[in-house]
Amino acid sequence: MANVQPQGLTPADYLVWEAQQPIKYEYLEGQVYAMTGGTLPHNDIALNLYSLLRSHVRGRGCRVNVADAKVRVSANGPYFYPDIVVSCDDRDRRAIEAVQYPKLIIEVLSPSTAGFDRGDKFKFYRRIPTLQEYGLIDGDKVGVDCYRKTSGGK
Repeated sequence: MANVQPQGLTPADYLVWEAQQPIKYEYLEGQVYAMTGGTLPHNDIALNLYSLLRSHVRGRGCRVNVADAKVRVSANGPYFYPDIVVSCDDRDRRAIEAVQYPKLIIEVLSPSTAGFDRGDKFKFYRRIPTLQEYGLIDGDKVGVDCYRKTSGGK
């Protein structure tokens, strides 16, 4: 995340404001952050994974989105743009503005976002009741971290 923009926005203000912007912004605690472009390897990883997941969930009632799909953690935010999000919830199939019931979220790490993706963003994602898996793929080194919710909800 980079380039802090207007501060003190409510979630509703953010949604109206962002719809008028030429680029995407994530929203966290009243502040918005411009989403910067990734590297070509970052893009390749995300698109390859999207292709694999799309064919894997085809016919199972799931929806796979890449990059431009906003995820709403709660009605009060935050709102993030993960690299990949999979939802198998009927309510998300009709969604236009944001995915609210993800089952899987994957972030392709970059040096500028890795700490946030592993820390605070993961803390927020864990609040989503439907989230079953969170994957982190290191775009610079060969490495994947996968976090799965246990049967006890942890």
